[in-house]
Amino acid sequence: MNLRALVSVTGKPGLFKLIGQNKGGFVLETLDDAKIKSVVNLNTTKMATLEDITIYGLEEEIRLIDIFRNIKDNGGNTPDPKSEGNTLRTFFREVAPGHDEERVYTSDIKKIVSWYTIIKELPLFEEEAPEPLNN
Repeated sequence: MNLRALVSVTGKPGLFKLIGQNKGGFVLETLDDAKIKSVVNLNTTKMATLEDITIYGLEEEIRLIDIFRNIKDNGGNTPDPKSEGNTLRTFFREVAPGHDEERVYTSDIKKIVSWYTIIKELPLFEEEAPEPLNN
């Protein structure tokens, strides 16, 4: 999975593809068919790549990319993000075993399920991540 260019932006719904940088900030593009471009300034906005996001685990943090891989390996079927909390929690116990149920909220699970729904059809989801650059 190559999720390196996919980002979540605080205060903006959905996911974005990082397509460049200019003096005003980072240039992002929506993942929907509209492909709307916008610039976010990191002085006023927080942004995180999906590759770097983790959730609380009982033993250690669980990487989002591993959760996505587990969902895919389990057939890729997810509950509706608007399902009731018990349904989402039961699903999440299967794809993120060992997550900290006190610190991972239903709203977090809803967000992860909706993100998976957005990206599951993208070519990046099938690509292997590039190797990190060694300096």
